[in-house]
Amino acid sequence: MPVVAALGAQWGDEGKGRIVDLLAQQARMIIRSAGGPNAGHTVINQLGTFRLHLVPAGIFNSEATNVIGSNVVVDPAVLISELEMIAAAGVTPGKLYISDRAHVIMPYHIQLDQLEEQAKGEARLGTTGRGVGPAYADKVNRIGIRMGDLLHEETLLSRLTYVLEQKQRILTKLYGVTPSVSLHETYLQYLGYGRRLREYITPIHPIVQRALEQDAPMLLEGNQGALLDLDYGTFPYVTSTATSAPGLLQGAGIPPNRLNSVIGVFKAYTTRVGAGPFPTEQEGSLGDELRERGKEYGTTTGRPRRCGWFDAVLARYVTEVNGIDTIALTKLDVLDSMKRIRICVGYKLHDTELDYLPSTPSVLNAVEPIYEELRGWNQSTSHVRRFEDLPEEAQTYVARICELVGARLGMISIGPERDQMIMITKVF
Repeated sequence: MPVVAALGAQWGDEGKGRIVDLLAQQARMIIRSAGGPNAGHTVINQLGTFRLHLVPAGIFNSEATNVIGSNVVVDPAVLISELEMIAAAGVTPGKLYISDRAHVIMPYHIQLDQLEEQAKGEARLGTTGRGVGPAYADKVNRIGIRMGDLLHEETLLSRLTYVLEQKQRILTKLYGVTPSVSLHETYLQYLGYGRRLREYITPIHPIVQRALEQDAPMLLEGNQGALLDLDYGTFPYVTSTATSAPGLLQGAGIPPNRLNSVIGVFKAYTTRVGAGPFPTEQEGSLGDELRERGKEYGTTTGRPRRCGWFDAVLARYVTEVNGIDTIALTKLDVLDSMKRIRICVGYKLHDTELDYLPSTPSVLNAVEPIYEELRGWNQSTSHVRRFEDLPEEAQTYVARICELVGARLGMISIGPERDQMIMITKVF
């Protein structure tokens, strides 16, 4: 059976939760490979609506094994809260394992994240302030605390004493802030988290390898969106880790030759949260209409999302970088009332036409989108369950997206419920 990666193929918020929840019912192992509580999936099923930030969406499949991989940064308080929420809903969860190599978000990470963002003034990036960036910085700087450290009193005390002394100097000398993080209280608090999560924290390599040897269907659950990737996104308006297909493999500990398929989740239009270039953004009534019809408000922060037309230049770039072979198109129904629909097929920079993504924000901010305009279908699609039953104009729109992006059509969502899905290509 295949190893399948499902990743957001725009700036996040593409509706990955819907797709991952659907695919997780068919998989036997679901791995959340990277990211932190700044990312969120909204899953709607027969048990209710669940907003997950760390727990893999496969938790609702009682027969599945769920893994939080080594490249995730974990806020233990958030994770415990999610587990309690799931238990309170009467869910019989699948097995959950947390990599002992995953790094921990500490209180000083959150404090530093917020102070650093404030200090940037008008150049701020629009982070969630959840401590994700500073936690990854400590990982790269090799001074981070890992989930496995929470199970060892002496190791935790030694590392925390050293790191906290450094952070307190930064807070005092750089930001003029009196440190509010107590060594004693933090040590006891995180030892408590370790005791609460002890049954889940383990080396994940043997577990993943056994699943590979048994050819179990495995799903790698992407975080955020490919255009927020630290290397290949719209830097510096990106997240702090890899959101690409190769990054998912690394966080899962799976070699590249075992990956069988990459599903790119695209919204039928484009959105992003926070600052950064957005060539097809619509700031007037059209953007407002998309936002309200699509309920475009952040899962994690509640911030209103910026909205605009589908950008095929960005989509093709993401497809090429990640090897996307299958498209999951979400929220097609949001466009039901549009009389005319546009797709960006290229950029114009002064007198030059570009068919690729510029790496410099100032250049991307300066481009003018080249649009193709298609007729809308002006009727509801929420009841449709077969592609051939979609209005002809909707079929044309979807087919044109696939042609421009360069990948086959796998599925289309036409509403938030589990059954509001048109399946075209079998994944598992």
